[in-house]
Amino acid sequence: MKIARVRTAGEAVWGIVDGERVYRLEGSPWENPRRGAPLGELATVQLLAPCEPTKVVCIGLNYRAHAAETGQEVPPEPLMFLKPPTAVVGPGADVVWAPGSQRIDYEAELAVVFKRRAKHVPRGAYKDYVLGYTCANDVSARDFQRGDGQWARAKGSDTFCPLGPWIETELDPGNLRISGKLNGEVRQDSSTSDLAFDIDFLISHLTKYFTMEPGDVLITGTPAGIGEMNPGDEYEVTIEGIGSLKNRMTRG
Repeated sequence: MKIARVRTAGEAVWGIVDGERVYRLEGSPWENPRRGAPLGELATVQLLAPCEPTKVVCIGLNYRAHAAETGQEVPPEPLMFLKPPTAVVGPGADVVWAPGSQRIDYEAELAVVFKRRAKHVPRGAYKDYVLGYTCANDVSARDFQRGDGQWARAKGSDTFCPLGPWIETELDPGNLRISGKLNGEVRQDSSTSDLAFDIDFLISHLTKYFTMEPGDVLITGTPAGIGEMNPGDEYEVTIEGIGSLKNRMTRG
């Protein structure tokens, strides 16, 4: 099932995408969602970020090849940081250049969306807490990341967390092709099988420290091939079994 948030007739509503049509979601997206009345063709509605998280927990240096390209070792335990809700935007939304930055990069990532409150999740139980998966772009101001000594501004500026196009609920995250294209040119092309810490381990680990609420998001790290975006550039994240997320960089 593909669960989306869409704007139609000026209203933001939950929907279910089935082929090229969107239907109103009946009930709760977190428990037993079901297809309701048709909302229209997919091309006629505006897709929004597929959830409204209270927080986004992010993992750094979690692909072996990406750690190697940066000349670093995979950390002994997951490297975690946060993005605020104000960083989240949906498919087609502009990523706005952070004032004062000289370099802003794309990072294609697999995102995990929670369906219930999660705290101290034991290994092997993560599927009981996951609604599904979507695409993410961990937009990063590299000069701020190096200069600030912590990553709040570099990773959490407004619009720096595109998510979408929808949440795919029926997916095994263990071996999915993940790629990214800058203006149509492939820059990242890998598989989630290269994750140093898998989804099961990440959820068990992060819920020791953070209580994840329904709609909260975990983004799981980026593969090798990171690089710069400039105003006017479009980056497209594609993940097998989910779809594609496109966003354009603007000066604001």
